[in-house]
Amino acid sequence: MMYGNWDRMMDFGSHPLSGWGFGMLALWSLFWKGLALWKSARNDERYWFIALLVINTAGILEMLYLFLFAKTKYILVSEPTKTKKSPKKK
Repeated sequence: MMYGNWDRMMDFGSHPLSGWGFGMLALWSLFWKGLALWKSARNDERYWFIALLVINTAGILEMLYLFLFAKTKYILVSEPTKTKKSPKKK
């Protein structure tokens, strides 16, 4: 029979991406895609916006854009900002 293994091929219940795994992957991808699309639109990078909108890579392309290719890059570790001390009034 040609379709003898069809039932086993379509059994997604035991697959790691079923149920919670798929939901977590979707949320992960949605977060990075939204952040990257927002950043590319703010930087007026039209071609990056289109590529990020069309290509789905579960957040990988979006993270590469944000950390490597964007005009203003995100940094993973930030340094403490130096604040100006206002002169004390007497």
